Amino acid sequence: MARVELVMPKMGESIMEATILKWRKKAGDRIELDEPVLDIATDKVDSEVPSPVAGILVEILFQENDVVPINKVIAVIETDAASAQPAASPAVSQPAPSNGQNEAAAVPYMPATAAVAAPAVSVGGSARFYSPLVKTIAKEEQIGQAELDTIPGSGHDGRVTKKDMLAYVSGRQKGSSTAVPAAPAVSAPATAPAVPQSPAVSISGNVEIVEMDRMRKLIADHMVMSKHTSPHVTSFVEVDVTNMVNWRNNVKEKFKKQYGENITFTPIFIEAVVRAIRDFPMINASIDGTRIIIKKDINIGMAAALPSGNLIVPVIKNADTLNLIGLSKQVNELAARARQNQLKPEEIQGGTFTLTNVGTFGNVMGTPIINQPQVAIMAVGAIRKKPAVLETEYGDVIAVRQMMFLSLSYDHRVVDGMLGGSFLRRVADYLEQFEANRSI
Repeated sequence: MARVELVMPKMGESIMEATILKWRKKAGDRIELDEPVLDIATDKVDSEVPSPVAGILVEILFQENDVVPINKVIAVIETDAASAQPAASPAVSQPAPSNGQNEAAAVPYMPATAAVAAPAVSVGGSARFYSPLVKTIAKEEQIGQAELDTIPGSGHDGRVTKKDMLAYVSGRQKGSSTAVPAAPAVSAPATAPAVPQSPAVSISGNVEIVEMDRMRKLIADHMVMSKHTSPHVTSFVEVDVTNMVNWRNNVKEKFKKQYGENITFTPIFIEAVVRAIRDFPMINASIDGTRIIIKKDINIGMAAALPSGNLIVPVIKNADTLNLIGLSKQVNELAARARQNQLKPEEIQGGTFTLTNVGTFGNVMGTPIINQPQVAIMAVGAIRKKPAVLETEYGDVIAVRQMMFLSLSYDHRVVDGMLGGSFLRRVADYLEQFEANRSI
């Protein structure tokens, strides 16, 4: 008999812990090779953990809802083999390096926990473990290492959690903390504003109280963090997409027959966005303190709906290297897997710009919230027939055209009105100049 340790797998870049959602097996159960043993969740995606060996599950070391660091032993499996090596049993393959692009793309969706995601490490000379989110809060609130080490933790092995930090910061602002204030962080350009307290809510009367699920809580935190981090500005432009609509209506059956894919408007939008990013590369960036990081890779995130009604943002990597056929295949595949909860962690990371389609819900325009740590997000509205003025050689005429609104929300720390407006207008120009006789 040999005993094999099942450890918490690393679920992608910057992921340092995961929550156990459900044990599919109990102690004493027989497990086959690659059979799912438990379900886990990170702030990026949910996944199954398969068994690395066949045998009997003899010991479970953590319970459901426990937060466990990666590479921590979570169970022991006894096998019939003479010898066996402990294995991590990764639920997904490790993402390949992407030329220095290590940032997570979070969601309206699945959120990132810091402006620039990085592996959680011990801070300074302390042996205590701190996650990137805790370190970010400490930096924003100017909490030094000595003060951070005094904060009691309610997490696993006494780890300081976000809840602990917010409670400490709240008490600190009220003067209840006796710790010596730390010196201002050198890299912080200004003191972060105080976290506003939620207003009291009356629950009397005819109401129904619904507890947020895990993903909705993460989305809520990410949205508040984004608005807290970036000064949002939104620009709008109206676009005549008649040529694009007519072309798509004319070729969709042939496209399906020839390539086995449905051609939607999303890959056409992405194609125009990619071309505009080449013209205005500062849109494809993020901020690290006072440094602007301009991304050479163009990785486009697209908002997709989950069965639960929440949204997730799968990422099309190196979208500038794909033609319209390749973009269509990527869009259809990622959207289908999102609906089936089958996305891998690396497929929702590394986004540099996000596109969201509010027109899917019949909305004509929207003011989307930036998907941190990116600096811009574009929303496309519903396409509707409207009367429009056309200039002809015989004078101006009014005609029925296919019209839509584009909106761009951008981080005013980096993107000024001229850059944001020019980029948005360039996307509109590419859509309006779409070739009505384009071949497939």
